[in-house]
Amino acid sequence: MIGSLRGRLAAKQAPHIVVDCQGVGYEVETPMSTFLDLPAVGEELFIHTHLLVREDAQLLYGFASEAERTLFRTVLRISGVGARMGLAILSAMSEADFRRCVEYEDTATLVKIPGVGKKTAERLIIEMRDKLQPAATAAGGPRRVTAATSPRSEAVDALVSLGYKVNEVNRMIGNLDTDGSTAEDIIRQALRQAAN
Repeated sequence: MIGSLRGRLAAKQAPHIVVDCQGVGYEVETPMSTFLDLPAVGEELFIHTHLLVREDAQLLYGFASEAERTLFRTVLRISGVGARMGLAILSAMSEADFRRCVEYEDTATLVKIPGVGKKTAERLIIEMRDKLQPAATAAGGPRRVTAATSPRSEAVDALVSLGYKVNEVNRMIGNLDTDGSTAEDIIRQALRQAAN
């Protein structure tokens, strides 16, 4: 099992990279979250990896953080969800935002990920809820994420803290066009819609 690579970034062409480890070039596929944070070609790098062995291929996937790799491995265990979708999820949102989608049953955000339909989004939420629970409640309550989160996630957090139920918030925000909106804009729109 190849658990990590430390070497020189020999080539990168999204989403593939080649890591040169003392003369051996490892081809690695990465989510965009990792790819966008890569150093320049020729520079040193360290990535966490997951080796997927199939009948027809051995595929190596690379991640900037242990948390991303753990999420990828957890998603792979869900029936009907493969490596493609695992990479798509991590390319579309941060690991923290995915946790938040599961916690708040936010299917509307998940269906925006390429290849994720409503049924798959619902299955992800149901199956990931228990798998993500230990990390989410490790601090003795819902985990508050201070890392970069989307305005939509911030709006959901704020509305839930105002006393709205998660399914109410999902209904309020579900039909809104939130692209390019700030969290404050989304909250205003949702409250205006709820008042009508």
